[in-house]
Amino acid sequence: MTKTPDITKIATAHGKYIRGSASKVRRVLDQIRGKSYRDALIMLEFMPYRSTDPITKVLRSAVANAEHNLGMDPSSLFISSASADNGPVMKRYRPRAQGRAFSIKKQTCHISISVKSASTQTITEAQN
Repeated sequence: MTKTPDITKIATAHGKYIRGSASKVRRVLDQIRGKSYRDALIMLEFMPYRSTDPITKVLRSAVANAEHNLGMDPSSLFISSASADNGPVMKRYRPRAQGRAFSIKKQTCHISISVKSASTQTITEAQN
């Protein structure tokens, strides 16, 4: 008897060229990875970091993609993967004394969030 493979649909959203360093965004993404959509939104709302606004925007976009393109129910979605990669660095210069110049590097990052639908058993396994 052959088993039919479990086909899970995954919806993804990307935020590119977001101002802020990837390491500061990753510390927030580590907190919400594996959580349900509802729990992640609540956590993001009360975190004191500046990077929570673009992360919330990308998360809402991933859930909208799942709902409209794949027909998933938003209440059963959880975050399967969340990552932040380095983007291009904007180089600026600040004038200093005696004609010198110090460089300023303004970091950017790319945020990727994937959500998928699962039963409550899978959600508890992902959180552990």
